[in-house]
Formats: sequence, C-alpha cells, structure tokens
Amino acid sequence: MPIGLKWLNVLPSERAALALGFAFHFCVLASYYLVRPLRDALGLEGGADKLQWLFTATFVVMLLMVPVFGALASRLPATRFVPLIYRLIAASMLVFGLLIANHVAPVMVGRVFFVWISIYNLFIVSIFWSVLVDRFSSEQGRRLFGCIAAGGTLGTFIGPLLAATMATRLGPMALTVAAALLLEIAVRCYRALLARTQSQSGKPLLDERRMGGSVLAGITLILRSPYLLGLVLFMLLHTSAATLLYFEQGRIVAGSYADTGSRTQFFAVVDLIVSALTLTLQLLLTAPLIRFVGIGGALVAMPLATIVAFGAMALAPVPTTVALAQGLRRAVEFAIVRPAREVLWTVVSREEKYKAKNVIETLVYRGGDAASGWLSAGLTTMGAGFGLVALMIVPFAGLWGGLCVWLARRQAQQVET
Repeated sequence: MPIGLKWLNVLPSERAALALGFAFHFCVLASYYLVRPLRDALGLEGGADKLQWLFTATFVVMLLMVPVFGALASRLPATRFVPLIYRLIAASMLVFGLLIANHVAPVMVGRVFFVWISIYNLFIVSIFWSVLVDRFSSEQGRRLFGCIAAGGTLGTFIGPLLAATMATRLGPMALTVAAALLLEIAVRCYRALLARTQSQSGKPLLDERRMGGSVLAGITLILRSPYLLGLVLFMLLHTSAATLLYFEQGRIVAGSYADTGSRTQFFAVVDLIVSALTLTLQLLLTAPLIRFVGIGGALVAMPLATIVAFGAMALAPVPTTVALAQGLRRAVEFAIVRPAREVLWTVVSREEKYKAKNVIETLVYRGGDAASGWLSAGLTTMGAGFGLVALMIVPFAGLWGGLCVWLARRQAQQVET
C-alpha cells in the first residue's frame, strides 16, 4: 500500500471510491471558484453599501428554490435529479457568460449573477456531500472525508488560479464555459462513484428508487429532531460570523481597489492562499487530528478561528490582514471543520441526508446571511465600529463551542444505537 494511503488508513477496496470522490469534489469546487472572484467583483459594482440587498435577494430566491428541490428529490431518483440540477446550472453559466461579455445591463446582470452564484454554489456542494454521506459510513467518513475534501480544496486552488490568469486575458465567457465543462465532468464522476460503491457493498442501488415524501419534508424533518435543530443553530452561527467578516472585507477592498479587475485579482489571491493552506492541512492533519481530538474537538476549531479572524481585522483593517485572517478561518473551516461536520450527517435517515441537509445548507445558510447583512448595515448606520462587533462575537463563540461538543456526543450515541 502506498505510504500516503497507509497514513490515511485507506483499505484497498476503498481506493477507487476515494479517487472518484476526490475527483467529483475537485470538479464541483473548481467550477464554483472559477466564477467566485467574478461574482465578488460584480457584487461591488453597485457599491459595498448595497451588499445587504443582494444577500436579502439571495435568501428570497433560495426560499423559492427549496420546494423546487424538494419536489425533484421526492419524484425523481437521485440518479436523475443530481445530473439534472448540475446540467441546468451549467447551462445557466453559459447564458450569464454571454450577457456579461456583451455588457448587457452590467449593473443589473451583475447583481443577478451575484445572487445566482450565491445560490447555485450551495446546492452543488450540498448535493455532493449528500451523496457522500449516503454512500460512506460514519467510520469511513472519519478516515476518508478529509482526503475527499482535499479534492475540493485542489479545485479551490486551480479555480482561482485560472480565474486570476484568465479574467483579464480571455474575459468572463471563458470562465463560465470552463465552469460548465467541470460540472459535466462532475456528473460523470458521480455516476462512476455510485457504481463503485454499489459493487463494494453488494447492496441494491438505493439511488435508483424515488425517495418519496413531502415537497417540504426537509423542513418538517428538522422541526421534529433536536439533533437537526442543533445543526441549524450551528449553521446560523457559522454563516452569521462569515457574513459579518465578508461585509467588513467588502468595505476594506472597495476602499483599497478602484476597478473590477483589481478587485477580482485580489479575491482570487485570497482564494489561492486559502486553498494552499487548506490542502496542506487536509493531506497531513485532518484524519489524524479527528482521530486524536474527536469530532467535537474538530468542530470547536471553527469558533476559535472565528475569534482570531475578527480580532485581526478589527486591529488592522487593511487588505493584507483581510487575506491572512480570512485565509486562516476558511482553511480551518474547509480542512478540519467541514469533514467533521459531514460525519454528523452519516447517522441520520436517507431522506434527512438529502432533504433536511439541503434545507439547512441552502435556506438556513442564506437566511443567516440575509439577517447578518442587515445587522452589519444597521451597526454601521449607528456608527458602531468593527471593533465592537469583534467584542460581541466572543460570547456567541462560547455558545457555538458548547453546541459543537453536544452535537458530537449525540452523533456518537446514534452510532452506538
């Protein structure tokens, strides 16, 4: 067995599925990170003080999308609705590329593009992890999810690298075409992964059967489960902190760079820093760290990194600090916290994995974004500086840490039952 696989404790029968999961995640996140810098740059076209309206619009559209996703998940088998969603998103990328390249209503199209990218990225990532937690056990997740997450991190490295080099040379159309092609490759990886995990288990391929249930089952399942409500609170704390940091980042960048090209390049550089640090952590630290500190200890890393990021940006509000603080926080999120958080989902029912998970990672996520966006705007209007916000985050981080420990204990109990 290769040394790397020994370190990760990968069984020979798991190698092909691991490689396919790695490639699947790479394509999903590379496609998003190709257009993410363009989204962030266009989002500032109307001014950094208008971002709260974009976040609110994103939440409203997400509210309309959740029942559509629920209907697809109920009426179509996963083998049909997963490729369908990915390909519809790929087609939308091509349409936006044409509109942006031809300067059609640039401010309005830029705002719509910002909202759509903010929606689609959550759907494609949530669907990816729903597939993973459905095909791998809790025990496999502890060992393999860090490495599979590294595939996505490699995508977050290659995506902004291409965006940084292509943005000024080839323009937005090239970025959107490349993103669409990567989503099609992701569909091929998905189908191969299903075939591989089926052959390993020898069990019927559940993905070929309709899931059934109500269109709004994701919401009702959450309301009946304290465990899922805990995951909702975790997501709200996470997205609220991230949004407050994002708004402060927007103010700092808008005041430091005057044109869209420079802003796009800065955001791409930040993404490269995050990706390089995350990939290093995932390949060397994630699996052994989770084994050492457990799921709870890994989850607690998120509120700790959040306090550090808030403190750094409050003390030194300059682009360099933004890059380093956001780089650290997002690296901890992707390398350590996300794999641990996904393990929490391996112990719930299949309907909860697809429907409740999607509601939490799309609607709840964007709801927290919208509320935090208006909170940030309100604090700014009242003259409250970011330093005050940084102090306010400390007690919430304490609550967040306690929740992490509780979720880990509940997950361990459900594994034993």
